[in-house]
This record gives sequence, C-alpha cells and structure tokens, in this order.
Amino acid sequence: MPKPPAPAGVEPDKDVSFRALRVFAEIMRTGSATAAGKQLSLSQPAVSRLIAQLEANVGFDLFYRDRGKLVPTADGTKLIQEVELTLSSLDRFNSLVRDIAGYSAGTVRIVAPPSFAEGVLPDIVSQFRERFPGVEFSIDSRSVETARSMIAMRYVDCGFVKLPTDESDIAADQIVSSGSVCVMRDDHPLAALDTITPAAIGNHPLILLGAGRHWRAQVDAAFAAFGLRPSVAIETHTHGSACALAAKGNGMAILNELLVKPYLHAPLVARRFDPPILHEYAFAVSNVSRPSRLTLEFKEEVLRFFSS
Repeated sequence: MPKPPAPAGVEPDKDVSFRALRVFAEIMRTGSATAAGKQLSLSQPAVSRLIAQLEANVGFDLFYRDRGKLVPTADGTKLIQEVELTLSSLDRFNSLVRDIAGYSAGTVRIVAPPSFAEGVLPDIVSQFRERFPGVEFSIDSRSVETARSMIAMRYVDCGFVKLPTDESDIAADQIVSSGSVCVMRDDHPLAALDTITPAAIGNHPLILLGAGRHWRAQVDAAFAAFGLRPSVAIETHTHGSACALAAKGNGMAILNELLVKPYLHAPLVARRFDPPILHEYAFAVSNVSRPSRLTLEFKEEVLRFFSS
C-alpha cells in the first residue's frame, strides 16, 4: 500500500531559520525585497536565497513575482501575524538574556537575622542597586537558626549567619567581626567612662538580647568572671528596640558595635564594653549547588562593603 502524502508544513528535519523569518517580515513591512535587504544589511541575492529557503521549508509560496516585485500570497498574508509574534518573543528572550548577563534583571533572595537586616543590609543593598537598578531583592528577616536552615534548603539564594555555625550543608565565608558596646543615655551615671566593665556596671539595670543564645551566654560569663550576675531589667530581641528602651531611661544595653550604629542618636551614647565580646558574621550559601552569577556578584558587593 502506498504511503499517504505528508501533511503540509515544515518537515521535521528542516528547521526554519529565524534570519529567514526576519527577512520575510521585513519584506512584508516595507513592501520591497531591496528595502528589506538594506534594513537588514543583506545583499539582494542573500534576501532571495533566504526567502526561497523559507518557502521550501514551509512547503508553499509566500510571494509571487510580478514584473520583478514580490507580492504576498494569501498564505503569506495569513502567516505574517504569527511570524511577527514569534520574532517579538525571540526579541524579548534575547533582551532578557542580555539583562541577566549584564545583571540588569533578576532577583536576589536574602535572609538575615533581624538586627542585621535592619542595621547593615539596607546600605549594602542600596549600593548594589546603584550599580544594577533593575535587580529586585526579596529580604526575609529570621532568627539565626531559621536563617541557616533556609539557606541550606535553598529557600533563599544567600544569607547572613552569625558564627560559629554548623557548616555541614552551607558554605560560609566570614565577612565582618565587631566588638560590643554599652549603650545608654548621655546622662547615665556611667556615660563619663570610656570603657565599661561588669564591675563598673554592678547592679545598674540592663537591657539584654537573646536569652538562651550564645551571645547571652558570653555576657553572663563576662559578669561571672567578676563574681557578678547581670541585673536584667528588660529582655528584647532587636538592637532597635533595645536602643529605643535605653533612650527612654530604662537602663543600659550591651549590644553589637556594628549593628547598633544606625540607632545611635541623641540622647544615646556608646562606650566600649570590656572584656571584649566579639560578633562574627558570615555570608552563606547552600553547598548543594553553585550560586547564581547574580548571587556571586552580590557577594562581591558585600565583601567590598566590609573591606572599605
């Protein structure tokens, strides 16, 4: 039994050239093969060859020749709208590729502890967006433990974690280390001191962060070395709230020197706390897969920020 005729259309092994589609669309737009060639910087023979190739691929004539001119056939007229949509989609695709390659598009998903997200991250993001204003950011503020899990599970592209941390499923690079300061009103009895020790604090009421966390254990240990226990008046969870409470005269806050900077406005002053308690932060990504080019570029911004 003879095989049935092949259906009309493009044969599977004959891909339509996008260049030929552009020539076709340009002839339909300008009404002239010569004008289309000039617009696309193609010679007349090249235009004719591409149209002949396209007609061979689709299996029907797109133009008929009338005294040297190309006149669209009914089939060609039917096809032009779809061709224009296809070329428009390709142009959008190419534009997006260029944007992503040039970091002018895309999203960076970040997670950070609350005080870091409020106190430091806005400056870093602002600097990055000055260079790449088309990039979008999604910033999540979570506890250190939750932030670490979100990074490891790739719910975010990157994040900031406080060291030490388990690095079994994240890749963490230390970016900054800072000491601790005592923050109080400028009329506090200890404001005249340059350095404040647990012995000097004695029974003065304190505003402290993070009961049960590593940082709080370090504070307790510093006081224990002087045979003292901190007199905690208020416990809170962010540097902003601790500073607001200190500004109202509720006591002295012992805080991270780096993260407290945005909140040091009159009447607040900061004095060095001794013995030193260091706060170390790392930029972290999941070690399951390689970070995106945009994430790596943001990491470079972070490193520049803290090295300046």
